[in-house]
Amino acid sequence: MLTPLLLVPLLGAIAIALYPKPQASREIATAFSLASLGWAVYLLSELNLNLGAVQFSEFHSWVQPLGLNYSLGVDGLSLPLLTLNSLLTVVALYTNRPQLNRPRLHNSLILLINAGIAGALMSQNLLLFIIFYELELIPFYLLIAIWGGEKRGYASTKFLLYTAVSGLLVIFSFLGIAFTSESFSFEFGQLQLQAFSGLDLVTQLLLLTPLLIGFAIKTPLVPLHTWMPDTYVEASPSTTILLGGIFAKLGTYGLLRFGLQLFPVAWQTVAPGLAIIGTVSVIYGAMSAIAQRDIKRMVAYSSIGHMGYILVASAAGTELSVLGAIAQMVAHGLILALLFYLVGIVEQTTGTRDLDILNGLMNPIRGLPLTSALLILAGMASAGIPGLVGFAAEFVVFQGSFATFPIPTLICIISSGLTAVYFVILINRTCFGKLDNSRAYYARVTVKDQWPALVLTAIILFLGIQPNGLLRWMEPTSTTMVAQLHYPKISNRGGQFDAYNPAVVPKGIDNLPFVKEMIRHIPLK
Repeated sequence: MLTPLLLVPLLGAIAIALYPKPQASREIATAFSLASLGWAVYLLSELNLNLGAVQFSEFHSWVQPLGLNYSLGVDGLSLPLLTLNSLLTVVALYTNRPQLNRPRLHNSLILLINAGIAGALMSQNLLLFIIFYELELIPFYLLIAIWGGEKRGYASTKFLLYTAVSGLLVIFSFLGIAFTSESFSFEFGQLQLQAFSGLDLVTQLLLLTPLLIGFAIKTPLVPLHTWMPDTYVEASPSTTILLGGIFAKLGTYGLLRFGLQLFPVAWQTVAPGLAIIGTVSVIYGAMSAIAQRDIKRMVAYSSIGHMGYILVASAAGTELSVLGAIAQMVAHGLILALLFYLVGIVEQTTGTRDLDILNGLMNPIRGLPLTSALLILAGMASAGIPGLVGFAAEFVVFQGSFATFPIPTLICIISSGLTAVYFVILINRTCFGKLDNSRAYYARVTVKDQWPALVLTAIILFLGIQPNGLLRWMEPTSTTMVAQLHYPKISNRGGQFDAYNPAVVPKGIDNLPFVKEMIRHIPLK
């Protein structure tokens, strides 16, 4: 049931290459992307919400001597992100201008990115994850280098170097995990069992550190973020939507999936440090955004802060905080995609992104009233105004993190006020004031041109009013993940293990079938 999420975009890229009319490539790519989105939504409807373990599993032996298998599976962490990936692919394809140069290559690359990200999110084999994790780098590089801005060569090279280092660090950690496993396995399920019984704390920390650095580059987090502003600014609007909306989420996904789940003991050891890094990222992102005059760069820096929320919540390791971290990934992807889409419309229509030049776009006659109204709503969602999905996700993050890290959480709450500051600056400069009569002769932007923004806005509003429509898919998985953190430290010295202590496990978690199975495999003193 999962293979279609890989095959459909790949078949779409082949269809575009074979179809004789390049002008029809966007329609073809959109059709295949809609099919992929429909299938992802169908899988959501079929997901068993009483089970926090991996579902819809597929396994086929591939290169057995290397331990590489075609092993797929999804749960409440990966499936919502898969749905977001398909949705943002449709939005990115529609963002393309009709007069785009080399449309066949451009739209094929977007479909390849869709397939690569989907494969990474579904992989249950570490080597298979690395293949997909690295696969989408080349399409992104080409999208930036060919269709980017004036400094696209510099930005694309910087992007490739940073993300390549990220992949090398992750590969190094994965190889270490396999070499220290009892059966030299790359299967996530087998390695997850080992996390409860196989490795001492020092070994876990040595393997976890490069994994944390690699995924922190991808996210990105301070101080490994420097590739992000240049890349986001120079990339085209469609590429930026994919970069900020879903590509960066592979970093936070990797931290939760492989950091927290494979190294539960070491994760609790480094958690205070991760919380500090997340808090610094929140403050730095907000302060940097306030200092910008380019609205696209301002939105880019804002994403660093929101990634910091996810790291603090992941480090806290409570049921609510992990649930909030997953929800924040999806919420931030939706909001950031909407912001970049609207910024692209403003730039294309007015010819500038400079806050010192833009003014009065809310003017109902000669301005961009609908674009401005949607921009105001997107800014409110990013600032965490109640009734929008950003508030629902951030509230769960803060509520879940406070018990474990009260001071970092309070700093993050205060810093969320800075989010409102830079979005007030952005909205006040662009939407209000008087139009410049010598410049303000803008082309009309119709509702048809903005239907992706309207769809994203509707989703943001609906999930803000009914947050259970988002959280219900993630709750069983977050509960299962947190259960692993509540096992006592296990040492393999002499084959002796500490007894399972029900007192440290949250009420109800020890009744989950997955947790019962894990408990059954732990030898007790």
